[in-house]
Amino acid sequence: MITLKQIYTLLFLLGIFFIPFNEFDGLSFLGEYKDEAASYFFLLGFGVAITENVLAKKIYFPYKNPLIVILILFILWTFLSTMINYGTVSTSFYKQTSGINRYIRQTISLLISAGCFTFLFWNVIKDLSIVKSIRLIRKVILYSFIFVSVYGFIEIAIVFFGMGFLKPVLSLFEFFPFVNNSLHTGHRVGISSVTYEIPALGNYLIFVTPWMLSYIFTEKKVMRFAPITIILILTFFSDARAALIVISMQLFLFLLVLLHDERFRLQTINILKIGAVAVFAILMIKGNAIINTAEEKLDRINFSKNLTQSISNKSRFGMQYAALEVFKENPVCGVGFGQGAYHMVPHYPYWATANNWEYSYMYKNQQYKSFPPQYNMYTRLLAEAGIVGTILFTILVALPIYYSLLLWTKASFRNKYVGVILLLSFIGFAVNWLQIDFFRQYGFWLCLALLVKALIDFKNKSTTFGTY
Repeated sequence: MITLKQIYTLLFLLGIFFIPFNEFDGLSFLGEYKDEAASYFFLLGFGVAITENVLAKKIYFPYKNPLIVILILFILWTFLSTMINYGTVSTSFYKQTSGINRYIRQTISLLISAGCFTFLFWNVIKDLSIVKSIRLIRKVILYSFIFVSVYGFIEIAIVFFGMGFLKPVLSLFEFFPFVNNSLHTGHRVGISSVTYEIPALGNYLIFVTPWMLSYIFTEKKVMRFAPITIILILTFFSDARAALIVISMQLFLFLLVLLHDERFRLQTINILKIGAVAVFAILMIKGNAIINTAEEKLDRINFSKNLTQSISNKSRFGMQYAALEVFKENPVCGVGFGQGAYHMVPHYPYWATANNWEYSYMYKNQQYKSFPPQYNMYTRLLAEAGIVGTILFTILVALPIYYSLLLWTKASFRNKYVGVILLLSFIGFAVNWLQIDFFRQYGFWLCLALLVKALIDFKNKSTTFGTY
């Protein structure tokens, strides 16, 4: 007989597989989740999981764990800061949306990720060991990544190498659920695979990198290096600046981990030596072409150099500047959760709005209903939740990094990769939130649930996690 547990576990695994799939027209009432394939499976899974909990007359959720306590305090503060500012919230109106309506929508969005999804994730893994949970999830992520990679390589062949005859092959992917073809050959050339835009692919690659790196710990064959090699290729051709920065940081930290681990130290040093010789040889043969390509990539991430030239950078830093100006006026409590856009308009700097179609056509246009992105979670929270809310969120982001580092240092050699996955993941999310402003980061909430489970195994000195 099929149990409710089996049903929501299957929905959970399907959701993990479909995390990168977000280029389709979904149900509009789901708001920012409407085009996210994973969200449909996770929401259905949550419904089944909560039903099981109700029937069992017990709610299975680690609400006493320090990390979950911080999360609950943060959510409560977003409500309290909004109530403190109720006078302005109740009278705000922008882009055909009232302040109260905006608060409700943003709170629902937060609760879906931080509440519903985290609840589902916990119920799936609570009866498994952390090692078994990690291996199960990693296998599904690998299958999904293979699909993304095959699509991405065909896209590279078409966009960068002119193999237009492969377009019919790419069209065959549309028979797969949640896939719609789109090629980026306009003013910004790159690939997005099954995601809806170039930065979305970058966001996915940041999430998947630590999981693929962990195969270097657990596999013996040369193929263990294949996943990270593919990630580097996809990142290079995606033209996703944030992914290039964050993944480079993750790789550097992973290199330090390998050098610290006596099992891999000598092998890593030898690989670095061989790599240095290979790079030198390639530079001797194709030096000019490689240097030009490298300079082009570096120019893309040199924000100070192209701030006045890049529309994207002007919009990004203009929004962050305006958010900080709002914070200066409301430093303790902020202006209320989801209310930043109502107060930022007077603070848009001239250097950001001048000759910038994004502000005139989208951000300042009252008929364009989508609210402007704030491009940075930390500056957004400073404006909306004040210093109190930002501190709570920063603790929620920083504390998992500390705990993951603890797990890595204390775990047995055989299971150190668990701590490495979590450590690199949380660092990646923390840095990535410097350039995105939404809580819809499935990987963060998944890793949070996994970390709580790992800490419980750690506390109980579980033999399934290793000797401490």
